[in-house]
This record gives sequence, C-alpha cells and structure tokens, in this order.
Amino acid sequence: MPLKKLFVLIPFAIIFTAHSVIAVDYLQVPGLIDTRTTFSDGDLDVESLARLAKKRGFDALFYNDHDRMALAYGLFPFENVFRYKKELNSVNKVGAEKYLAAINSTSNKYPDMALIPGSETVPFYYWKGSYFKKNLTAHDHEKRILIIGLENPEDYKNLPILHNGFSTRYLKDFLPKIFIFLGAFILGIVLIMERGISRIAGIIVSLVSLLLVINTYPFRNSPYDPYHGDQGIAPYQLLIDYVNAKGGMTFWNYPETRSGVRKLGPIFIETPPYPEVLEQAKNYTGFAALYGENVTITEPGHEWDRVLLEFCNGVRERPMWGISTADFHKDGESGEKLGNYPTVFLVRNQTKKDILSAMQAGRMYACRGKYPQRIVLDDFSICSVGCE
Repeated sequence: MPLKKLFVLIPFAIIFTAHSVIAVDYLQVPGLIDTRTTFSDGDLDVESLARLAKKRGFDALFYNDHDRMALAYGLFPFENVFRYKKELNSVNKVGAEKYLAAINSTSNKYPDMALIPGSETVPFYYWKGSYFKKNLTAHDHEKRILIIGLENPEDYKNLPILHNGFSTRYLKDFLPKIFIFLGAFILGIVLIMERGISRIAGIIVSLVSLLLVINTYPFRNSPYDPYHGDQGIAPYQLLIDYVNAKGGMTFWNYPETRSGVRKLGPIFIETPPYPEVLEQAKNYTGFAALYGENVTITEPGHEWDRVLLEFCNGVRERPMWGISTADFHKDGESGEKLGNYPTVFLVRNQTKKDILSAMQAGRMYACRGKYPQRIVLDDFSICSVGCE
C-alpha cells in the first residue's frame, strides 16, 4: 500500500518501551474513538455501531455523543428572559440514564468488546454582532473536548457547560446581585403604595427589578454565559478539572479544524484553529493528533513538543497523549469509513479497565489509513539526531 497514505503516531510512553515487550507481553487492541449514535447526530444506534465496529475487526469502541447541543440568544439586558433557544438531540436531552443503559446492554451482547461511554462537549461560546445587523456570530462554538470514561448519569447532567440544566452549584456566587435586585423590588412595592407619579415609578421599578432577578438565573451548571465576551481558557479548564474529579479523561478534539468558520442559517459560526489550547490548559489527558485535517501540532518544536518539555522540566504534572479521532456519524460520509482512524491500545488483558488504564498512561498509538488497510506496530527504534 502507498506509505504516503498511512500515518502512525507513537506516544513517548511507547517509545521508551522495548519492542520485545510490545511484541510478547502486550496485546494490541484496535479501537475507535469519537463516534456518534442516534442519541445525538449519528446515523446508527448504539448496538448497530458496535456490530459494525466488531465486523471490521475493532475490539474497543468509544461512544462520544454530544452531551448538549444548544444555542441560545437573548435580548439585552434580559438575555435569559427574552431569548430564542435551539436545541438538538443529545445525551442530556434524551437522558444520560438511557444512554448509559444502552451502552451497558450492548456490552452484555458483545462481551468480547470494550464499549466505553463518553461524550463530546462544547463548554462555552460567546456572541458578537447583532441579529438585526445580520452579523450575529457565535464564537468558539466548535472548540470541543472529548470526555471519556464517565459511567454515572449525574456526571453528565452536572457537566459545567452552558445550557446544561438545573444546579445550585453557583447559587452563592449570584446571591449578592440577587439581593440588590430584590432590594430594588421591595423599594418598588413601597412606591406602589404611594399616589401619583410615585406609584407609576414603583410599578416600573418593581417590574424591572423582578425581571432582573429572573434574568440572573443562578441555578446553572456553569458560572459563565455567552454575553460577556471571550473568557479565555477558564471555562474549558473548569470542565477539565470537573471530569478529572469524576475519574474521567479529557482530550482536545480537532485543534486545527478548518470547518469552524461558516454560516449556519441566519447566524455565523466563528471557531478558527485553536492549537494554542494545548499550552494554555493543564491536566487534560491528550488531544486529537490524527483526524481529517492537515495537522501541524505534532511537528517537531510545535505545541505538543513544548508541553511535553514542560512536563519533563517539572512545569506540568502530567504528559499529554495523542489519539486518532474518527468524528464518525455515518459510514461513507465525506468519503470516510468507520475504521479509517484507529487508535491501538497495548494491554495485558482485553478489558475495559485495562484499555482505560492504557489510555491514561499513553500505552497506545494512533493511526490514519483507509479501511481495510491496517498498520500494526511490531518493531521500532529511536536514536539521537545524526545517528545511523
């Protein structure tokens, strides 16, 4: 097969492992990461996707349906009161319990496969422009993170992302603002008891202050909203820290995507490539190093090298691994087939626990090819610059 069509990415953890150990002591388990089902915008249901993956020789399958697919735009200064919201199918809309139950049920039917739940998430986006000027733009709506290994439905319901339901987690942060608006509301009620213009003023004050109380909406899973501009890495780091605390893993997805700038109905989407997040964020597990784009982030001296050097120098607590992500929705879509973007795990036992441990430790290598072509890493060598 033409070598120019096949690529393999080997993390440091494997580079420092002897090839004899790979060949003898470890099983090489091919897996597929970043797949969608009918729980969000995929074409196949959970079981049909597992059946197809098994038929094509894959023993590990990672489900990454969208955990919440929503956009909402409100009118200033009552954005949370007078707003339009568009929400599509997702894990949390359909129900995380149903999602995990479907994966567990399918696991029972395919006991020789490791079926691992997760999601793809958009922690944050922000608006610029105006609907009335026809330049309303959602920035960073395509800046996405893969979540892997969360098994509890509540962990999905409480993800710190925009539009993710009811929570009292940040209630105390909004209480000062609420008390101010409630004070104004009480003042309005007092003025209503007067006569003449004071009563009219009281009605206006009480109505506006009540709307402001409602608009504050403290019962949210994220302390951020889409109306106060770019918040830097903070919303994403909040998500990463949350998933780590729940025992899951996070991977930056498509950091050099070219499809994040486009028109979407009456609005615009503006998400330019974001390789800089690898250096801005910390304690994430890794990133998509091979997918359907021309990736430069893995080139010598670029972002991946720099964060690995920070780890080696003690600046970071953990290294970051590269994986291959399929972005699979439908077989044959955009000329891609399920199996073109495998990640191979090196494990002693072909279990879900061992595969997740290998992923956490970087005992894996990412590939890109054309199914049914398959790269198998049997041997490799390393040497310093200039060696034979």
